[in-house]
This record gives sequence, structure tokens and C-alpha cells, in this order.
Amino acid sequence: MRRKIGPGLMVAGAALIILALSLYLSQLWTEQKAGDAAEEALVQVKSQIGAQTGEEDAAEEDREMTVVTIDGWDYIGTLSVSSLGLELPVMAEWSYEGLEIAPGRYSGSVFTDDLVIAGHNYRRHFSPLKSLSAGELIVFTDMDGVTYYYEVLRLETLAPTQVEEMEGLTGEDDWDLTLFTCTTGGHGPVRDPLRAGG
Repeated sequence: MRRKIGPGLMVAGAALIILALSLYLSQLWTEQKAGDAAEEALVQVKSQIGAQTGEEDAAEEDREMTVVTIDGWDYIGTLSVSSLGLELPVMAEWSYEGLEIAPGRYSGSVFTDDLVIAGHNYRRHFSPLKSLSAGELIVFTDMDGVTYYYEVLRLETLAPTQVEEMEGLTGEDDWDLTLFTCTTGGHGPVRDPLRAGG
């Protein structure tokens, strides 16, 4: 009886190792593909910055951010964190499909000082944000060519149910810019917001 169980366990163990390796390689391929897509989009977005102007006659709080469509996706600008060597295009609206290419606006605007940007926890997307420290600089450039500078104030981990806290709707915090991603192994869109002030 013992001899029959041993080979079966070895085969099952080998199958699990192969499955784990396959999942790991699949994740690496997905991350590589997302990083490459972001780089391609960044080149195109940067070439369009300043080419169009937004609604400059509207009151600041009533203005809409200028949106440029490239390859069927709408973009509002670029995000740069020089201390991490990170520069990414930012889509006008987030979606699960869009996050495979680039971070996207979750809510808010630069004009109302409440911009919230979601991004995947990929190495070439938002994963490096976890190593930022208070005082570091984040730069957002909109499609009109206007540059906004933000200083990192703090990083925090929220539960997936703390959407109002992440968006600054509880009245306790007033953030000009929030960047968020999932934690490693985390699920849901609301984790690890990075808080920044203008």
C-alpha cells in the first residue's frame, strides 16, 4: 500500500510545481506586456501634449480636463515620479481592460484638487510607489501642457471597503492627488493609496 501512495504523491507534487511555474511565467508575461503597452502609449500621449487646449473660459472648478483619444483610448496626461524613474500615461477613466495598458483616473480633477488615479500593481506601473517616502515629488502634466507638482505626504493601506476614505469624502482628509493600487496578494481596487498635496 505504501509503494502505491509514494509515486502518486510525487506525480501530484510535480504537477503542482509545474502549475505554480506556469502561473508565475504567465504573470511575468502579463507584466511585460503591460509595461510595453504603457511605454508605447506614453510616446504617443507626450507627442499630443499641448496640441489642443481645454476650456479656458470656464471657472476653474467647472473646467473639464482635456482628453485626447489615441488608439481608441482616452488620455488626460502623464504622471512622473523621477525618484523611481517612473513615467506613465494616464487614461481619462479607469477600467480593468484599460489598466492593462496604463493607470486611469478613478475620480476627480486637477482643477478641483481631488484627482484620484488607479493603477495595477505591476513593476512598471504602480508597484514601485510603495518605496516612496514623504517629501518626494510627483509630477502630473495634463494634455494642455500644464504641469502640476505634488509632494508625497504619506502612504497608507486601506481596506477594500474604505472607498470614501480613499476618495477624501469623509471630511477628515483633503488630498490634491491620490494614487492607489492593490497590495501584493490583495484584491479589489482600493489599497495602498499614496497621498499627496499640491
